[in-house]
Amino acid sequence: MSTSFQNIKGTFDILPDAYRDGGTRIASSAEWHHVESTIRDVMARFNIEEVRTPIFEPTELVARGIGEHTDIVTKEMFAFERSGTNYVLRPEVTAPVMRAFLQHHLEQRGGVQKLFYIGPCFRAEQPQKGRYRQFHQFGIEIVGADDPRADVEGIAVMMAVYRAFGIDNMTLRINTLGTPDDRAAYVDALRDYLEPHRDELSETSQRRLEKNPLRILDTKLEHEQEIVQDAPRLIAFVDDESRRDYDAAKALLDDIGIDYEEDPFLVRGLDYYTRLTYELESPDLGAQSALAGGGRYDLLAQALGSSDPVPATGFAAGMERLFLAIEAAGTDLPAPPKPDVFIAALGDEAERWVFRTAQTLRAEGLSVALDLKGRSLKAQMKEANRQDAPYTLIIGGNELDAGSAQVKEMASGEQVEVAFEDLAAYLKQRNEIAPQAA
Repeated sequence: MSTSFQNIKGTFDILPDAYRDGGTRIASSAEWHHVESTIRDVMARFNIEEVRTPIFEPTELVARGIGEHTDIVTKEMFAFERSGTNYVLRPEVTAPVMRAFLQHHLEQRGGVQKLFYIGPCFRAEQPQKGRYRQFHQFGIEIVGADDPRADVEGIAVMMAVYRAFGIDNMTLRINTLGTPDDRAAYVDALRDYLEPHRDELSETSQRRLEKNPLRILDTKLEHEQEIVQDAPRLIAFVDDESRRDYDAAKALLDDIGIDYEEDPFLVRGLDYYTRLTYELESPDLGAQSALAGGGRYDLLAQALGSSDPVPATGFAAGMERLFLAIEAAGTDLPAPPKPDVFIAALGDEAERWVFRTAQTLRAEGLSVALDLKGRSLKAQMKEANRQDAPYTLIIGGNELDAGSAQVKEMASGEQVEVAFEDLAAYLKQRNEIAPQAA
């Protein structure tokens, strides 16, 4: 069986079994479920509630939120028009979450809103290991608190997620962006410094020099990295209040035992960030070492139309990058679930009994597998072995006449006769005594 259609470049299918795609391991659906459940468990420990937003939003929302001159908006959005309105498949989730916060007046719930999300995003960038055109993000947004503790709470959540998977080889880099006025003064100074080097810059950096020179600080080109090493430091332009918040955040990180490195050139790629910003990296991932990043974005709400400022902070992380880090750390993920019992049928009457009884046992909470193709008993037993069912039943005319079944424990070969009416209780008890191995 074959088809001429394949998944679109830069996307992948999540299947019941893990597989390799161009050298990258694509995790199984069971592994995805486990990782997502672990993330949710961490969020619950930090008392963070889930929010889900649509995967497409008005183009203007994303452009305002992320920034008109960012690479995402200028080059990487999947945009389309419908009935005179321009839409975009969301390239990130922070702006949509803030839109939802403002639209639904979540501030009226009282207190600080601590929200998390898990879901797909879309960017039309060149696919490479760990980077896809449809990818998946998880993250948090802490809205309504301007205290440095909120920033560090976000970092603590981020670190807790990765540590939950045994990932320890990480570096947290931090910086402060100050206020918009601080940034504007720094941008002028940075542009003045870089202008004499214009001819040495790449075409991309030359464009950024005009529109957003901060992005040049993120350059991956070695000769440009040498140029920016002598550039002015942003910290020299930061106001006293931002410095105090930055120092407070560092003290809080020290208090809770989170190591960090200060990076004067860390600016992040989105326009809405202010004050504390951070990135988490792992050398185990190679050149594309980023795991997660975030910071404070007090300007976003007003950029989206709010009449009042709304303090907010948070981070976003790629699920695909997380899976690469899990693989690099050698952390075992659970195998696909297996059924509690496989029931094989011998004969038409037995097939009807098996099909009917399977529904009854499932209603009791058991996972039941059976044949749906009318295959031979030998083929059915082969299928039971393939599915690694811990118990099997063979139902034929003799069993139907006796009203009982032989329950075979596959590991030991031991068989026990169990009356039909007692099957559910027996199987539930056996699975509680000898739970399936992860």
